[in-house]
Amino acid sequence: VSGFLTGITQVSAGSFHSLARRSDGTVWAWGYNYYGQLGNGTTTDAVVPVVVTGVRGAVSISAGGGSACAVLDNGSVRCWGANGSGQLGNGRTSDSATPVVVTGLVAVRSISVGSGHVCAVLANGTAVCWGGNRDGQLGDGSYGDSSVPVIVRGLYDVRAIAAGGFFTCAVLVNGG
Repeated sequence: VSGFLTGITQVSAGSFHSLARRSDGTVWAWGYNYYGQLGNGTTTDAVVPVVVTGVRGAVSISAGGGSACAVLDNGSVRCWGANGSGQLGNGRTSDSATPVVVTGLVAVRSISVGSGHVCAVLANGTAVCWGGNRDGQLGDGSYGDSSVPVIVRGLYDVRAIAAGGFFTCAVLVNGG
């Protein structure tokens, strides 16, 4: 990767863009930027990494279809980019080229961005998801999209979660 990125502790690749988290908690992005998924306030593509605006203290990142999210050291989440299905989690469905706060989330341990939905594991071991849900990938028993996080029903003691195209998978603490 061209540019002056040093101290990289995590990377994540989306459909057409990539992210890197530095040890100082900043997030950098490059690639296609039609929906603002680079998070730098523009929709201009970048062939070298650009800093994601206003994200400091990131402890985890995830890039997906046309959006991306970061978990901050205070347990909150910021997302940016495509939002046609509510995958930014801010109660709206308009795209954002700068990070927005995901509504009502605290104590987030990890996050995974899929094609059009996002899921997170909370410190208490429960899982929440938001965004597109045409195939039930949010796990709340419905098939309607949600622009705010909803609790995944019947799933407890979650260790890890992965959002895919139109599905979600989880690993439980007991290995299940």
